[in-house]
Amino acid sequence: MKNMIVTTLLLIAFKLTAMAQPDQTITNTFPFELSKYLGRWYEVARFDHSFERGLEGTTATYTLLNDGTIEVVNEGYKNGVNGKKQKAVGKAKLTSAATPRNLKVSFFWIFYSPYNILELDENYQYALIGSSSEKYLWILSRKPNMDNDTYNMLLNKAKARGYDVSKLIKVAHPK
Repeated sequence: MKNMIVTTLLLIAFKLTAMAQPDQTITNTFPFELSKYLGRWYEVARFDHSFERGLEGTTATYTLLNDGTIEVVNEGYKNGVNGKKQKAVGKAKLTSAATPRNLKVSFFWIFYSPYNILELDENYQYALIGSSSEKYLWILSRKPNMDNDTYNMLLNKAKARGYDVSKLIKVAHPK
């Protein structure tokens, strides 16, 4: 009886955890072209997490390497846009040809994290990035600033996916 109760509680906990996960499905219907996604992106907003805490003027630059992996260079300024520049170099790879907008990114040895391009402008000017956890969300743009209409549209799309957008931190960029 005790084992049955423990098993039931574990199943309930698992279902509640699964229900709390944000929707990671891709909604854009146009084909994804990695070559158009490469280059520099500016962080417009993000959830707070330890590896970017206190950074402003944050960018991510993606470069395709000869071996088919993608170099990821994240840069930002500690404690304000006039602070000390910090840089982290990692790598990314596509998870499969069937889902080219789902990548895995690593900044530490062999440990990869999901990087899912959830929303993407057909001209590759803005993107909504999520992970397999509700703890990670980014709004990216090709320009340091984003107009309010586009930003609010992406907020609404993130909300509809189950993200708590009140946790987003807007990222300042040098003028």
